[in-house]
Amino acid sequence: MIYQSAQDWRDAKHKRVLFYGMSGLGKTHLSNMLRDSGAWFHYSIDYRIGTRYMGELIADNAKAHAMQVPFLRDLLLTDSIYIGSNITFNNLAPVSTYLGKPGDPLKGGLPIEEYRQRQEQFRRAEIAALEDTAHFITRAESLYGYPHFVCDTGGSICEWVDGDDPDDALLSELSKHCLLVYLKGSEAHTQELIRRFDRAPKPMAYQPEFLDGAWADYLKETGNAPDKVDPDAFIRWTYARALAHRQPRYDAMAKWGVTLTADEVAGVNTADQFEDMVASALERHA
Repeated sequence: MIYQSAQDWRDAKHKRVLFYGMSGLGKTHLSNMLRDSGAWFHYSIDYRIGTRYMGELIADNAKAHAMQVPFLRDLLLTDSIYIGSNITFNNLAPVSTYLGKPGDPLKGGLPIEEYRQRQEQFRRAEIAALEDTAHFITRAESLYGYPHFVCDTGGSICEWVDGDDPDDALLSELSKHCLLVYLKGSEAHTQELIRRFDRAPKPMAYQPEFLDGAWADYLKETGNAPDKVDPDAFIRWTYARALAHRQPRYDAMAKWGVTLTADEVAGVNTADQFEDMVASALERHA
C-alpha cells in the first residue's frame, strides 16, 4: 500500500484513493463529495468508458436505431442532425443502455451472441480505463493543480482481477498509485440492493464464465428458447447470483488496501471526515 500507516496518510501532500465495491454503497457519493470540496480530482471509470472507449459504439447504436425511422434517416444521411450521447458523471445511462439485455427482441432483448460481444467490448474498455488511472493522476496535478485524487470504479472491477494472486497485473498497477478502498456492505445492504434492482433492473457486466453458466441454467430452468427469454426477467433472476459471485472476489481484493463499511461511509459529509475515516481504517489494518 502506498500509505503504510495512518500517519503516512495524514502527512501525505498528495492523497490518492480508489473506491471499489458493489454498486449502490456510496462510491459515487464519496467521490462527488470529495470533488465538491475543491481539492480532489474525480476520475470516474464509467465516464471514461462511455466517452473515450465506447463513445463511438454508443453513438453508432443510437444512429442505427434512428436509421430505421425514415424521417430521421433522411436527416442523418444529409448531415442535418447530430446524434451523440449526453453522458455525465451523474448520468451514465448511455453505457448501460448500450450493454443491453439478452432475450426476446420484441421486448428489447439482444441475441445472446451480440450481447456477449457487447460484454467483451465493455470488459476491454473497463480494463483500459482502469489502466489510465496513473495518467489521470499526473494530468490532474500538472494540468489542473489538484493535490488529491479519487478513482471511482464500477461494480464490475472484481470480475477482471484476481485478488488472491499477489502478481495480478491490474491490481499491482493500481496499488502503486492509489490506496485501494473497499466499500463493504452488510447482508441487509445486499438485500436492499436486490429489492432496488427488482424495482428497476438495469444492464450490468458479467464475467464471461459466469454469464455462460447463468444463461444455460436460466434456459434449462424456464424452458425458454433463447429468443423468447424476457430480458428483464433474466437479469432480475441473475442479479442475486451475480452479487453472490462477486462477494468473495471483492473480499479477496480487500487485502490490497483498506476496508470501509457502508454504514461508516453514510455518515461522512466532508473531506476532513473522510480523511479521518481512512486514517482509522489504516490503523485497523495495521
